[in-house]
Amino acid sequence: MTTEFKPLDLNALPASVEQPTYDRTQLKARVAHIGFGAFARAHIAMHLHETLAAGGGDWGMRVIELFGTPDLFNHLDANQRLYTLVETSDEGKSTRLLGAVCDTQHVARDGIEKLINGLAEEDLKVISMTITEKGYCVRNEHLDTDNPMIQHDLENLSAPKTAIGLIVAGLRKRRELGNGPITVMSCDNLPHNGYLTSIAVQEFASTFDPDLAAWVKENVTFPSTMVDRIVPALTDESRAIVRDELGGQADPNCIVCEPFRQWVIEDNFTAGRPQWELAGAQLVEDVAPFEEMKLRTLNGSHSFLAYLGFLAGKETIAECAADPVFYAEARKLMVDEQRPTLDVPGDVDLIGYADMLLKRYSNSQLKHRTWQIAADGTQKMPQRWLNSVRYHLEHGTDHRHLILGIGGWMNYIKGKRGDETYEVVDPMKDKLAEIVETYADDREAYVNALLALDAVFPADLVANEKFTKAVHAAYAEVADKGAAQAVADLAN
Repeated sequence: MTTEFKPLDLNALPASVEQPTYDRTQLKARVAHIGFGAFARAHIAMHLHETLAAGGGDWGMRVIELFGTPDLFNHLDANQRLYTLVETSDEGKSTRLLGAVCDTQHVARDGIEKLINGLAEEDLKVISMTITEKGYCVRNEHLDTDNPMIQHDLENLSAPKTAIGLIVAGLRKRRELGNGPITVMSCDNLPHNGYLTSIAVQEFASTFDPDLAAWVKENVTFPSTMVDRIVPALTDESRAIVRDELGGQADPNCIVCEPFRQWVIEDNFTAGRPQWELAGAQLVEDVAPFEEMKLRTLNGSHSFLAYLGFLAGKETIAECAADPVFYAEARKLMVDEQRPTLDVPGDVDLIGYADMLLKRYSNSQLKHRTWQIAADGTQKMPQRWLNSVRYHLEHGTDHRHLILGIGGWMNYIKGKRGDETYEVVDPMKDKLAEIVETYADDREAYVNALLALDAVFPADLVANEKFTKAVHAAYAEVADKGAAQAVADLAN
């Protein structure tokens, strides 16, 4: 049973709720964002909102979805494309309506042709996206042409199903109309995300039409970005917080997140861009040091806490941070094992960065679920852990926390915590389930089968006996002692 939706009554909102002060009637769809999930609402669109608040202008955002139902977009349209952002911490809350969105397009409601034509419009200057790691359909730094959806799009570019196919279809139309250059910008947690986006788009275009690929090379730029903000999935509790902040009104598109945010952007925009620096974004020549710092330190410790914390019965990251043992060992992971692998700008204090992250993790108002962070581990482990493991193997240095994290993941994907079963969300979940079922009673074969997943574990690591022996031991330690005791034993 669904509750009838009522649009927001802006005149009945509490005075504490900030509303846009810029002229929203002037906004044009100059940025098109694919994948308008929680993070996009709390980060990308929020930065554009603050840019408009600080400097005015007409840089509006069109938001696009290829999957799901159009219900949320229908609600967004009914709310004059305004939605609620609540920043919450143990120090208090701040609530505002964000207004940078000026158009919505959903394939199920509007049809794929409208989405393609929209990407070809002359006013549009930036295509951005948050489509998760698996949305790029890249494997081993090449377009995954074995992916059934990519195969479909290559044969049916007028009706693409993937974001990459949609972008190439839009670029083809743009070229036909002579509507000039454009920038395609990834905002996902991927190392070198601009480079990987360019691979996906350019290899798709080259396979489809070499002349189109040549046009893309001359007219499209692919800046990399580093994004950082903790945005938990919405829960009944967080929706109740929003209703309370809005004086009893509900907003289906609402977001509850932490106050902290960071956005580092490679300044490589061929057709212009909003002045995001007015909203605190850092425009730099090279994003790589920042993204590696964040991926290994924040995301790496998040995954460590997600798998081992979840198995230890901790439902949120805040619960993990409230445990002195998990807190201390997460800090050691960041400071002792990840920090030496990083090459960051000289003014970056990595120890201070780690302590700041732990303070963010301790925000008891954020219900960032360990189970949510544990999703898609096969996509996340290589950049969060395995590159660091390789560094330590080459230098003969300690990396017990990283190895225990891998052992935690291998236990987690079995989908059972005591007598409780849970869903394992992963793009390789069918293969993982097959391994679990086949080798459930043979530990050595089970771990070896997982290490044989070449899409996850590079051959050079698997060939290293020290690595494989340590992983077998870590898996057994978590299985025999339990995650809590295995983490506690790291202190010894």
